[in-house]
Amino acid sequence: MKQALVGMSGGVDSSVAAYLVREAGYETTGATMRLFDNETIGISDKTCCSLSSIEDACEVANKLGINYVVYDMRPDFRREVIDRFVRAYEQGSTPNPCVACNKYLKFDRLYELAARDLLTDTAGEGSGLYVATGHYAVIERSAGGRYMLRKGQDASKDQSYFLYDLTQEQLSRTLFPLGALTKTEVREIALGQGLVTAKKRESQDICFVPGGDYASFIRGYTGHEYPQGDFVSTDGEVMGTHKGIINYTIGQRKGLGLALRKPAYVLSIDTAGNRVILGDNEELFTRELTAGQFNWVSTAVPQSDIRALARIRYRHHEAPARIVPLSEDTVKIIFDEPQRAITSGQSVVVYDGDYVLGGGIIV
Repeated sequence: MKQALVGMSGGVDSSVAAYLVREAGYETTGATMRLFDNETIGISDKTCCSLSSIEDACEVANKLGINYVVYDMRPDFRREVIDRFVRAYEQGSTPNPCVACNKYLKFDRLYELAARDLLTDTAGEGSGLYVATGHYAVIERSAGGRYMLRKGQDASKDQSYFLYDLTQEQLSRTLFPLGALTKTEVREIALGQGLVTAKKRESQDICFVPGGDYASFIRGYTGHEYPQGDFVSTDGEVMGTHKGIINYTIGQRKGLGLALRKPAYVLSIDTAGNRVILGDNEELFTRELTAGQFNWVSTAVPQSDIRALARIRYRHHEAPARIVPLSEDTVKIIFDEPQRAITSGQSVVVYDGDYVLGGGIIV
């Protein structure tokens, strides 16, 4: 029998994913990753993978009659997600920790644990073992045998942007049961099955920074105070004093604490000089970016330039561009029209229609 380990965060999406995997005939085990101690990072018990969410996931697993385990991934999460997040802000970048969590924990470490704990001789060298999650995305296989990643049916919930780092091997053993469903349909299934998470609200915040105050979190986590420095214009004029570079990101206007004759926006961050460069909104628009750690998903590395649509942040509207491969894992992207606030540390994801061609980190 095929086996599946379902990542259960304690929310409605992963709860329904577990139900659908069980209904599809998999020998199903629910698993929650314990990622942090709430009190250690100074948050309430209201976010995914918190202790209350573990209780909800356990209750859903009992309701579905499936096995359930909790994996202590606090050291992994601290090293691979939180520490990377903090370092990026200290270096003047704006990271996306959900991408790192998917890459290093959900589809890497979680499968290792599943292989250790679930794999049986009858499964045959892992061929019958899968990891399933509640992401809204679709995995297909081309006629040539390549696994392809496609947007979820519900455009408002599509999460393909966060999944661009999956390898062919990972895609071959991953299930996305919600890919063809809408959020409304998912909630209806949960209600129909009497799952405790059916009406549970979902957070829009990063799990370890509810409320979105990244700077306060970083100061509390590191115990460091970050030195003040100069706000400067593009021609070097000092415009005021900033509160430490971790407080700012490209495109920011609010919270600068300056009384100026016209609105000013963060154009760049000079970490070496501890300066934040300000300018007009129009100066935020650029046409080109370079991305590293680029992973090609639904296609092999192109041998020449290609035309595609590129998204420079999760809520960004995809824009037409020319994609220029510079190496196996580096690309230059040249947009037809200038894009606002292209930000280092964020992910750029390239699409051909609904298919994810690849993605990487803006450098």
